[in-house]
Amino acid sequence: MSQDRRNDFDVSNTVNVSDPASVRDAVQVLFSETFPSMSYDKLWLAFYDFERLFTGRYPGYLGCDTTYHDMQHSLDMTLAVARLIVGYERSVEPADRLGARRAQMAVITALLHDSGYIRHAVRDKDFTNGAQFTLYHVSRSADFLRRFLPELGMAGDVGVSSIIVLFTGYELDLDKIELDDPRDVICGHLIGTADLIAQMADRCYLEKCRDRLYNEFVVGGVAIETAAPGEYMVRYASGKDLLQKTPDFYRAVTKDRLESKFNRAYRYVEVLYDGQNPYIDAIETNISHLLRVLKTNDWSLLRREPACYLGLASSIQDIEQLAASQLAAISGIRIDSDNSRLMPV
Repeated sequence: MSQDRRNDFDVSNTVNVSDPASVRDAVQVLFSETFPSMSYDKLWLAFYDFERLFTGRYPGYLGCDTTYHDMQHSLDMTLAVARLIVGYERSVEPADRLGARRAQMAVITALLHDSGYIRHAVRDKDFTNGAQFTLYHVSRSADFLRRFLPELGMAGDVGVSSIIVLFTGYELDLDKIELDDPRDVICGHLIGTADLIAQMADRCYLEKCRDRLYNEFVVGGVAIETAAPGEYMVRYASGKDLLQKTPDFYRAVTKDRLESKFNRAYRYVEVLYDGQNPYIDAIETNISHLLRVLKTNDWSLLRREPACYLGLASSIQDIEQLAASQLAAISGIRIDSDNSRLMPV
């Protein structure tokens, strides 16, 4: 991984993953050799509508206001999916290949895998931030795909797309997801893999977890769960606490999801990089840096300030205030001075 890698670029430091057009063009380059007769009309429309959806210009929707699950994350993940698909196609026998149509469906599903975070102007008028959908945003993404794909002329892909998107979440036991064609299962594994490796390989992953994901977890009811009236189960007491638990999360998710559930699908990217895996390398660099921070307790080592790519200008301040107010409203606990833990009053 280059030391000069830019905050808004992918692991190879060659694609601006904050820019839909750059990722769209990179996908075409990847697919042009693998699927030489593929038409890109539907894919291009999907990228166009994705940008409108996340920037608040898609009819009926308010735009992205989740600071961790922003536009850059979805684009970074989509690029990773395209690379995994091409690597897979080059690795298997012709009868096992996904083919152009299935590859297109998988990329569009990846592109919109977090559409469930986007609030609808009417149906979601009682909600103030997309992070409130955290626990069931993947099901909402599936619902969005069911409505969106027919508009692209892809009604025949709705059934599979709305199922494989579930591989990006935790709402359903992955072993209970049923698909008739093994190639569709492969698509699910590739999408689930890309979602994990792209975000954990992000150059600013650690800062984003501490400063953004924690707020989403508070607003979404993940950080602190109401166990009973007046009683709370604290999973993550602060952004720092979330990072302190990240090494264990990485070890667990690597063993369970990346290695087992997704059958080491991350290895397909190595076909494109002469046997190397820039995503895994970047993840290990991030985890090693985090362990150094935790060992020295020198949090000043996390000083990157990545930009947010959102649809609502006030989103950063809004979610910070929403998270703070929810924490302050919890009876029986307070936040200590350095925001490192929750303490009894």
